[in-house]
Amino acid sequence: MDNKVTPFKSAKLDKISNIAHGFYGREGGVSSGIYTSLNCGFGSNDSIENVAKNRELVATNLSGKPNKLNNPYQIHSNVCVYIDKDLPENTPRADAIVTDKKDVILAILTADCTPILFCDAENGVIGAAHAGWKGAIGGIIQATVNQMVSHGANIENISCAIGPCIEQKSYEVGEEFFDEFTKQAPENSQFFKSGKPQKYHFDLKGYCASVLASTGIKNIDILPNDTCAEEDAFFSNRRRNHLGEHDYGRNVSVIMLK
Repeated sequence: MDNKVTPFKSAKLDKISNIAHGFYGREGGVSSGIYTSLNCGFGSNDSIENVAKNRELVATNLSGKPNKLNNPYQIHSNVCVYIDKDLPENTPRADAIVTDKKDVILAILTADCTPILFCDAENGVIGAAHAGWKGAIGGIIQATVNQMVSHGANIENISCAIGPCIEQKSYEVGEEFFDEFTKQAPENSQFFKSGKPQKYHFDLKGYCASVLASTGIKNIDILPNDTCAEEDAFFSNRRRNHLGEHDYGRNVSVIMLK
């Protein structure tokens, strides 16, 4: 079954020989129903056994062995933590993790929010961030870069990939959302398109790319996928709401130093 697990990849990160990475959607796992099939989120109501098997499939696909996926308990914060070994489940409460240790898989769960993978191959430092709109505007991207630098990374050497998330055409928001972003910086209006009366469409990927560029990172890859629109490929919380489903699966994005 493992050969069915095929991640989406960043062409830029895929050229780096001392890392392995992947953005895994919903295909290739063992779950069924609304969780079909590679649901990797223990926070869903899917069976624990199915989620554990799906996570094992991802780890094996990435590293060649049933390694552990280390994802924090995500809270839409600006907290990034450094780890040097595998984490206990559901700890710590944070939205990004960094390591300089080999064979430690960093993982981020998403279902429309932006997964961002970071790598300074020269200095052997990697990071993974969960950037929903709250985390993105709150500083999770800057916190991840700062944590990497504090553990030996050089901003000029960092490459990063913005993975599959909800795209602008699918991301309708209200005026209060627009006001919050433009209050932070008037130029943030560039990431909004007018829609229905008193509604906008927000470019989360574009905003995240702008924040990354503001830190000094120049090597930024943006995957083209829309988690909300591509129903067969990805789990999506917003699509779940549109369909009136009671729960949703989680996509997982992973990176590891070889």
